[in-house]
Formats: sequence, structure tokens, C-alpha cells
Amino acid sequence: MKTIHFMFLASVLSLFLSTQAGAVTPASIKILSPADHSALDADESYPMAYEVIPGTGSDHFHVWVDDNRSKGIHETKGTYNLPKLSPGEHKITIKLVDKDHVPTGPEKSIQVIAK
Repeated sequence: MKTIHFMFLASVLSLFLSTQAGAVTPASIKILSPADHSALDADESYPMAYEVIPGTGSDHFHVWVDDNRSKGIHETKGTYNLPKLSPGEHKITIKLVDKDHVPTGPEKSIQVIAK
């Protein structure tokens, strides 16, 4: 009887560990502020508040303001100071990347207007 219980527990543990090893952690990106389509003052720097869960395959992220990429960011929650924006529309994007800085797919963008 003890052998059957042991075999059952061993098989349950093995199944649990195999599913955990292959588990996929979904990525999540939230830009908390500024809000999408916000009007900002031109030539001023603003903090961008964010929360990021890198997910499977991602190591860190970069912030893109139009075509300009920030340094790699590893903090999953906080603020990033946006550069001073020239007048006009701007696209702000967070892109998750792997250790080689290759995008892993997940990204989140907002649009702002600097006046």
C-alpha cells in the first residue's frame, strides 16, 4: 500500500514539475502616465510612470520616443523621465527585449501632443 501511495505522489510531483518547467509567463505592459493623447508642454521633460511584467523570453525593456531608443531598463515598476519634446505629435513605446536587445514581441504605445 505504501508503494502505491509513493508511486502516486511521485507521478503527481513529476507532472507538476514538468508543467512548471514549461510554463509560459505572459507579459504585461502598462503606461500609467501620461495618458494616451495627452497634451504636454513642448520643451519640458515629463515622467512616464509604468508597470512591466517581462514574461517568458524577455529580459528588460526600452522606451522609444519616436525613433529614439532609451538605455535598457530592468526595473519593473517606476518612472522614466521622457526627453524634452519638440512641438507636435509623438509616439512613446515600451518594447520588451531579450538579453541581446532583440524585441520579444510585446509592446505598448501611446501618443502625446506637445504644444
